[in-house]
Amino acid sequence: MSTRPFVHLHCHSHYSLLDGAGKVPALLERANELGMNSLALTDHGNLHGALEFYQTAKKLDMNPVIGFEAYIAPKSRFEKGTGMKESSYHLTLLAQNHTGYANLLKLASVAYPRDSTSGPGSTKNCSKPTTRDLFA
Repeated sequence: MSTRPFVHLHCHSHYSLLDGAGKVPALLERANELGMNSLALTDHGNLHGALEFYQTAKKLDMNPVIGFEAYIAPKSRFEKGTGMKESSYHLTLLAQNHTGYANLLKLASVAYPRDSTSGPGSTKNCSKPTTRDLFA
């Protein structure tokens, strides 16, 4: 059996609507039980669970990796019909440090829908100024 540590870098919680069922404390407690010293939270299009995830991980003496799964719109994110369902692909982004976390907040805020007819969407154009200290 390998002694190398294993870390899930793509994990959804109940903040990933219609995709994740696990609550943040339960996810971290289970990872801790399995001997993981770290876990990444990468919910779909939002950072709603980031604070709860960070605080709970620290209480369990675990290293929280904060990220989110961005939807990349095929054209402009402002065009109707370029929301979640029509997204060409998803891109998982992880914060390397506090600057990376601040940039994740900017990207998630820009990408969040301005109306109820489309899901979160980003384009290559909106991510250029805020990719510092992020892993993709």
